[in-house]
Amino acid sequence: MGLVNGLWLVVLGILGAASLIIARKPDARELIGKLAPYQGWIGVVSAFWGVWGVISCVLSLALLASWPILWVTCLGNALLLFALGLLLGVGTLKTFIKNAEAQAKMDQTVAKLAPYQGTLGLVSIGFGIWMVISGFLFVVA
Repeated sequence: MGLVNGLWLVVLGILGAASLIIARKPDARELIGKLAPYQGWIGVVSAFWGVWGVISCVLSLALLASWPILWVTCLGNALLLFALGLLLGVGTLKTFIKNAEAQAKMDQTVAKLAPYQGTLGLVSIGFGIWMVISGFLFVVA
């Protein structure tokens, strides 16, 4: 879980909160601009990775009794990956989904999440940093 997921979540958060970050630090525009062309694919991978994470958390529900912080961290990671991944990768996802009803459902979900994109991005950055730190603190053998 730790380092790779944490760093991926930070990158996803930077893309999600790009407008808020650029408003405070205009010199960050160039760095974020280098990631922007890959935003759709990063979003698609994150959305699928998030769905897989939620499934894994449900399947490892017994871990909640012995390692509750680890389980909640895993679930939070998965939910943030899915939400931001869907927001950032909706355009790319639509190229693969041909069913009009599924596209409409995806548009409804994105419309509900869109007002929170900046907040989700900032939370994702903080949560990603927590995951890197917790990866060193909670080593499960």
